[in-house]
Amino acid sequence: MEALLRRRAVYVCQSCVRSARQPLWRNYSSAPPRPDIYDVVCVGAGPAGLSLLTALRANPNTSHLRVALVEAQDLSKIRSWSLPPTKFSNRCSSLTPSSVKFLEQIGAWEHMARDRVQPYQEMQVWDGVSGARIEFDWAGAAPNTGTTIAYMTENLNLTSGLLKRLEELGGVSTFDNARVENITHGEETEELDLREWPVVQLSGGKQLSARLLVGADGANSPVRSFANIEAKGWDYNRHGVVATVELEGEGWGGEFTKIAYQRFLPTGPVAMLPMPGKYSTLVWSTTPSNAALLKSLSPKDFTAMVNAAFTLSTVDLEYMHTQKSGQAEEYSWRMEHTPVDHRAVPQVVTGVQEGTVASFPLKLRHADTYVAERVALVGDAAHTIHPLAGQGLNQGQGDVQSLAKTIEYAVTHGQDIGVGMSLESYVSERYVANHVLLGVCDKLHKLYSFGSGPLVPLRSLGLSAVNALGPLKTFVMNQAAGNGMKVF
Repeated sequence: MEALLRRRAVYVCQSCVRSARQPLWRNYSSAPPRPDIYDVVCVGAGPAGLSLLTALRANPNTSHLRVALVEAQDLSKIRSWSLPPTKFSNRCSSLTPSSVKFLEQIGAWEHMARDRVQPYQEMQVWDGVSGARIEFDWAGAAPNTGTTIAYMTENLNLTSGLLKRLEELGGVSTFDNARVENITHGEETEELDLREWPVVQLSGGKQLSARLLVGADGANSPVRSFANIEAKGWDYNRHGVVATVELEGEGWGGEFTKIAYQRFLPTGPVAMLPMPGKYSTLVWSTTPSNAALLKSLSPKDFTAMVNAAFTLSTVDLEYMHTQKSGQAEEYSWRMEHTPVDHRAVPQVVTGVQEGTVASFPLKLRHADTYVAERVALVGDAAHTIHPLAGQGLNQGQGDVQSLAKTIEYAVTHGQDIGVGMSLESYVSERYVANHVLLGVCDKLHKLYSFGSGPLVPLRSLGLSAVNALGPLKTFVMNQAAGNGMKVF
C-alpha cells in the first residue's frame, strides 16, 4: 500500500500513508490494544477457563495476546479460599497424571495446596450383585513407590492455584461479579469491521469484543447458545450424592499406598476416594428418592448407610433405604449375620463432615460441535459425562491443552485465531475422543443397572477376565491414567 501510494503521488505525507495503511493491520493481534477489543475472551472461571488463559499467558508464543476473563461469581472468595487440615470441600475431582503434567507445564501445580492433594496407587472395583472384582494395583511397581493412578483434590484447591498462577503472570483483564446479559455480533465502523466478531454485553453495561470467544461457562452455556450449537443427550434420573467422610484409619495400604474403591449397585455406583489422612470423599450415584433420604438422615444413620453400601447385599441395602431413620441399629444387626472380608472394602466410616452432604442431577450431554465462527467450547460447555469414571475434569483439561496448542499454531503461522479453519484441528483432536469416553461411561452405567438376568453373569465374566489378563489390565490402567499410547 505504501509503495503504491508513493508511485502514484510522491508528495503524500507520512501521516496520510499511516492512515491509509491502518485498516490493513488493525485486524491482526499484533496491533496496539484498543479498549474493549480482545484477542480471546473466556467466559467462565472454572478449571477449564482458568487453565486455558494460564496456558496462553505462560506460553511465549501466545503471551502477547490480549485476553479477558468473565465470571459471574466473586473471585475474591477463590483467592482467599482456605480450610483447616481436618476439613475438606465436598466437590473433589480425580486428576490423571497427564492432567497434572499439564498443570506443571503451565506453572499452576506449585501454587496449589499440595498437602491437600492425595495421590492414590490402587483401585478396587466390584459388582455389587455378583461380587466379581477387578483390582488395579500396579503389581510390577517397586515396593512403596507404586505408580500413581490419579490425584484427588478439591476443585477449589485447583481453581485457587490456577488463579494465583494467572495473576502471577498478569496481563489478563478480569471481569468478575459480571453476569453475561447478552452476546451479539459487532458493527462496522470507519476503522473496524466487527460484524463477525462476538460482543459480550455484561451487567453494568460493559461490552467486550472478541476475536475468539471461548465458552467455559458450564452445561447451560450462554456462549454455546449464542453460537447456535445444540447439545444432545439425556438425563439419567439419578443424583450424585457427595460428602466428606472420616475413616477409622488411613486406609489398609497405610500412608504411602492409598486405595480408591468403587462398587457397582443396581441404582448406580458408589465410590470412596482417598483424601489426605483419615479422610475420603464419597460419590454415590443413586435414585432421586434415595438421594433425598440420604440427605435427610442424621450423621449417625448416614454413616451407617455409607458403610452398608460397601458391605451389605443389594437386598439389605434396598430395605434400609425404606427406613426414615434407625439405619445405624439396622446396620449393626445385619452385619452380625453378613460375612465380610474387611480388607477388600474401605475401612469403617466413623463420621461425616458437617455441611458436606449434597447432591446434584446426573446427565449426559454432547455438543454437536465444539466450534463456530470465532467461538470455541471447552469443558462442560462442550460435554457432560457420568461421574462413574471420574473423567469429567480431565476431559476439560484435555480440551484446554488442545485448544491452547491450536491457538499457538495459528499465531505462529500468521493465521486469524478465530476463524473456523484455524480451529479445525481442535475439533478433530478432541471430539471423537470425548464422544467415545462419553459412550463407554454411558454403556457401563446401563450395563450395571440390571440387578438380575443374563447380563449379570456375562458382565461378571468380563470383569473377571480383564482382572486375570495382566497386559490387558495394564493397558486399561494406562488409558485411565492418561499414560501411554492414545487409542483415539
